[in-house]
Amino acid sequence: MEYKRLGHTGLKVSRLILGTMNFGELTDEKTAFAIMDRALEAGINTFDTADVYGGPQSPDMKQGFGKSEEIVGRWLQKTGNRQRIVLATKGYQPMGLGVNDRGLSAYHLRQAVAASLRRLQTDHIDLYQMHHIDSQTSWAEIWSTMTQLQQSGQIIYVGSSNFAGWNIATAQKEAEERHLLGLASEQSLYNLSNRALELEVIPALRYYQIGLIVWSPIGMGLLAGNFDQSSHGRRRTADLEGQIQVHQQQLAEYQDLCRQIGEEPSVVALAWLLQNPVVTAPITGPRTVEQLDKSLHALDVQLSPDVLQRLDKIWPGPGGPAPQAYAW
Repeated sequence: MEYKRLGHTGLKVSRLILGTMNFGELTDEKTAFAIMDRALEAGINTFDTADVYGGPQSPDMKQGFGKSEEIVGRWLQKTGNRQRIVLATKGYQPMGLGVNDRGLSAYHLRQAVAASLRRLQTDHIDLYQMHHIDSQTSWAEIWSTMTQLQQSGQIIYVGSSNFAGWNIATAQKEAEERHLLGLASEQSLYNLSNRALELEVIPALRYYQIGLIVWSPIGMGLLAGNFDQSSHGRRRTADLEGQIQVHQQQLAEYQDLCRQIGEEPSVVALAWLLQNPVVTAPITGPRTVEQLDKSLHALDVQLSPDVLQRLDKIWPGPGGPAPQAYAW
């Protein structure tokens, strides 16, 4: 396993991050424990979860809320591996029907962190990520609250998720004015079939030296090469069906290329991200140990310049960063 600094921090994270979104919903606790055992054995030192993971992410269907964190917490207690793990979770999403049960207000953040700590059975969160931007809460309030949580030892680093490029720039400017470290990382949707991040977000991350953690590296199954059920076990959705129809020709060319180099499509999609210097680590969200082992294989796959050029031709990006991509 290789490790990489998380943005401008001194923290080192594994090149693959274990995502636990399936735990409690598609993956039972026994299997989840086996996956975490295997991940740690393979050198994965970073586990990612969120307060809403583990079931339907809707405040009127709360039976799934927190299940993923609870399973991770029980594994940490059973194995005693807390100090070997970089533990990442997220807050923002609605956790109830109350008007203050969501967002990035000081009121909700303090409650959300306390609840995550209870479920995870730990006294601190290594990377606490804002799951979405909150346009109703000022950065003065957000950074004040994050600073208090850091000073109390409840969280160490702060990250963002699903932020636009200008959100990242604003957050970092506000942090620098307060002489704070600011964002350690941004967790975003990025893969061969969805490269919009290259326009604004990646240039912002480069400028501020913020790490990039990638979710959905195989495009919610589009790049998995198995259209009955994706390689990570999620059932076909209407959205995926539509994407398959739109990208039929590209998918045929992509699968043909993967056959030529003797690698599975999901492995190639991960390998492409791992060879991208701006990517700190993609998140792999296996439902079984076998799926995790397949993802681990991507660490050993080196794509040649010719293959990378062919992938760019099949899955072209937006043409570079903005505004060069469209105005020059």
